[in-house]
Amino acid sequence: MEPFKIIEPAGSNVPILISVPHCGFEFPDEIKNEYNQQLIKAPDDTDWFVDRLYGFASEMGITMIKSVYSRWVIDLNRDPESKPLYTDGRIITELVPKTTFTGEPLYQSEVPGEDEIERRVEKYYKPYHKEIENQLTSLKSQFGKVLLWEAHSIRQLVPTIHAHKFPDLILGDADGTSASSNLTSTTLTNLRNSTYQLSHNAPFKGGFITRQFGDPDNDIHALQLEMTKVNYMDDAELEYDNAKAGEMQKVLIPTFEALIRVLI
Repeated sequence: MEPFKIIEPAGSNVPILISVPHCGFEFPDEIKNEYNQQLIKAPDDTDWFVDRLYGFASEMGITMIKSVYSRWVIDLNRDPESKPLYTDGRIITELVPKTTFTGEPLYQSEVPGEDEIERRVEKYYKPYHKEIENQLTSLKSQFGKVLLWEAHSIRQLVPTIHAHKFPDLILGDADGTSASSNLTSTTLTNLRNSTYQLSHNAPFKGGFITRQFGDPDNDIHALQLEMTKVNYMDDAELEYDNAKAGEMQKVLIPTFEALIRVLI
């Protein structure tokens, strides 16, 4: 099985690629028995249903790439050398996590060694990143510029990362280095046109994918939108909530419409 799926535009495409690296929840047969079997029945650190929330993208001409496997197999949004994204004391799980965000051990006994980590990099990590590169190259050659939109979600409260509840929406542009000021300001203006609490670059600035691919000097832009799950799932953050998701889409769709106007 490929470690990613591509959702092609339904009609004419536009220069936007949505990446959803944490929506996968599968475990490869060759390693699934090594995990705590209770935990992997519903891997809690999954960005549940984010690909479904952005289901409107294809009709807008936007391409989507999404993960198949759980981030507990390998985290597609981490530095391949496991260099930390932040240095403020928060828990940051590794490229191949050994624990959950709350510190629970993921493996029944032995954790993956260097050889196994490298095998997963080759088999699961590099193909996802190579496909992002290919998609961005293709869109940029067609339009002259391209935007990579990193779509993420998180529980409203994760004390090991942040002492307080997260804002509803957190836009990251790596402190202004991963996207043009025009695209960032367009996004912020449209996201503010809502009742959702919005933050910019705090407490998340964008993960490895945003920082790696964002190159605004060469017209390759990258933005990350983190959102709290309670805004499109039920209050227990377990099930997709159509009504809540519909309200969130009323903000997301006009935001992408505005970005398309800037890009084309």
